Amino acid sequence: MKVIELGKFVSQPQGFKAFIPNPFPPKGDFEFNPKILKKNNEATRLLGKLDGITKLLPDADFFLLMYLRKDAASSSQIEGTMATMIDAIEAEAKIVENIPEDVDDILHYIKALNYGIRKMKGGNFPLASRFIKELHKELLDKARSTHFSDPGEFRKSQNWIGGTRPDNARFVPPPVEDMNRAISDLEKFINVEDTVPVAIKAGLIHAQFETIHPFLDGNGRTGRMLMTFYLWKEGFLEKPVLFLSAYFKKHQKIYYEKLFGYHNGNIADWIDFFLDGVIEIANEAIDIVGKITELRQKDMEKMHALGKRASESAMMVMPKLYAQPIVNNAIVRKWTGFTRAGAQRVIDRFIEIGILMPKDKNVTYGQSYVYKKYLDLFTANE
Repeated sequence: MKVIELGKFVSQPQGFKAFIPNPFPPKGDFEFNPKILKKNNEATRLLGKLDGITKLLPDADFFLLMYLRKDAASSSQIEGTMATMIDAIEAEAKIVENIPEDVDDILHYIKALNYGIRKMKGGNFPLASRFIKELHKELLDKARSTHFSDPGEFRKSQNWIGGTRPDNARFVPPPVEDMNRAISDLEKFINVEDTVPVAIKAGLIHAQFETIHPFLDGNGRTGRMLMTFYLWKEGFLEKPVLFLSAYFKKHQKIYYEKLFGYHNGNIADWIDFFLDGVIEIANEAIDIVGKITELRQKDMEKMHALGKRASESAMMVMPKLYAQPIVNNAIVRKWTGFTRAGAQRVIDRFIEIGILMPKDKNVTYGQSYVYKKYLDLFTANE
């Protein structure tokens, strides 16, 4: 695919050059070479396979919840957060009392994803500026921020990427007036019926959004959510279970290089990288679904081998572990209504049959317990 001029760098009165986007999409169809189209076909096939096998999971919503957490952690880590998915699970369950700021970043991301899912479940909710602003508000409202981020509002001043000022920045996004025009173009592109393959279009939406950079903060996280919601909106996934942040985190340097290349018109390089991500993450998710099914079968057999009363008690806890794989005595009491001693008996039984294990070896009081074999399926590459 030839280099397409998506815009040009124009000198501003303040002494720096900013990127002024051309009308988007460019005139004429996007033309991709056979290699990229073949890769798009493979990505599309795997998305269909992932959608199909996810439907076979008895608790598909729990699988989705775990992937929400995984994506939230990876996306926040790209922005410099040090916390992990495990930290977020503990915080959600209130296992830890004082939530560190970087864990709060992940919790805000999960909150924003859940908000978007609820909105889009309602029917024909357009992926428009209003929706994007609402996602951003959920992401950053009452969250920590290095500067005033104006949650839920497009910026009213110039921002930049890299460097300490616009005149030494690596990239200066469009000034406010051009930004508003570019966002309007992108909104139309997202919702128009065209001939651009859906997986490729998801990649174009993300890269164009990052080029526009319409918020003072949180552009990367908002833009990464947008991809998943677009694929869901187009019916490629019955549930939004494809999240690419882990892939972008794994290849973070290349991710940024390809995005900067996109600003300069190297669209094919970005799309090639993006489709590799769809293929890798879809394959990984398909593999995890298979392993969850196998693990569930083995653990159910272990529980059925217990006595009738013990098995009934265990079944009050086991299904909930797929959504909350780190627990303590208080959580099990809440789930079952048992006394402290009764809840501990259930936990000890789960330890004996190899489902739970103590999270911290040297803790005697207030111990947490982890469903490690299950959790490891999602955190193996963290």
